Amino acid sequence: MTHQPPDQGPGQAPTLDEVARLAGVSRATASRAINGGNRVSQSAQTAVAEAVRTLGYSPNPAARSLVTRRTDSVALVVPEPDERVFSDPFFVHTLRAVNRVLAARDLQLVLLLARPEDESRMLRYLGERHIDGAIVVSHHQNDRLAEHLAALGLPCAFVGRPWTGEDRVAYVDTDNEAGSRAATELLISRGRRVIGHVAGPDDMTAAADRRAGWRSAVTTAGLRDDLVACGDFTEIGGEEATRALLAQCEEIDGLVVASDLMAVGVVRVLEAAGRRVPDDVAVVGYDDLGVAERITPPLTTIRQPIGDMAEQAARMLLDQIDERRAPRAVRVVFPPTVVERAST
Repeated sequence: MTHQPPDQGPGQAPTLDEVARLAGVSRATASRAINGGNRVSQSAQTAVAEAVRTLGYSPNPAARSLVTRRTDSVALVVPEPDERVFSDPFFVHTLRAVNRVLAARDLQLVLLLARPEDESRMLRYLGERHIDGAIVVSHHQNDRLAEHLAALGLPCAFVGRPWTGEDRVAYVDTDNEAGSRAATELLISRGRRVIGHVAGPDDMTAAADRRAGWRSAVTTAGLRDDLVACGDFTEIGGEEATRALLAQCEEIDGLVVASDLMAVGVVRVLEAAGRRVPDDVAVVGYDDLGVAERITPPLTTIRQPIGDMAEQAARMLLDQIDERRAPRAVRVVFPPTVVERAST
């Protein structure tokens, strides 16, 4: 039996009822076929698909959401101040990589910036299921986002190991401890014997792991392990930490820095103090997201594949959404790589 497309008035959009009539199926079957529901035979699925093409039918997003309970949007949650998010290349690379994966699935990315005082509002938004899932980056010890999202049953994935709840959520990370250890061992191999560490914030796991890697290497070599000053992953934070270290010990001849952005501030302070890089003080950064290549001298650094990490986190999240599953503990750890340039 051949079904003819119904006559439509000028400017009228085709309806679901018209798709069902043309396909020779019930309205409920047409809805399930269009919205990815179960209990649809292959012949009915094919007939509905052909009717959709013939009529140029486009599902109503609100009606589709009621059927699928999907919003077709994913949140990228960044618990950081706006000014840091838009000035740090780490976030630019993360945003671009996540959006690349979501765009391939025709999903909308929603950026949620949340200072600590905004946390309750953000959690309320997530709990009301305005989005299908969340990818969390740059989280801190006190936000306990892994625990909160697991309790909500919201599909989620973290870029970076969470402080708590890591046994309840999916996350990707790089081996920060091994990377920082390799950076320190490189300086030791170059004959440096007073090696300080410009650390990241105490309340972030990446910073804690990078500090542990530096300390492991200097302790094993029998060197001082008290030359630490914390920054905040910004240029200004790197400047302040370097001034503190130089005031503590003028003999420093090597610095392992927990991010390339902080290393920009480190080099600036060293030059102002008359300390040449690398002749007087060798410097190694962490990230390799473009900044390291542009400063003078070009920075030896530890490359973490943030694009691959963010894409992996997005795919892990989409698997949960597709399977309609609550968060689950999956861990993917990428190896870091030493990239040698002129600062060592």
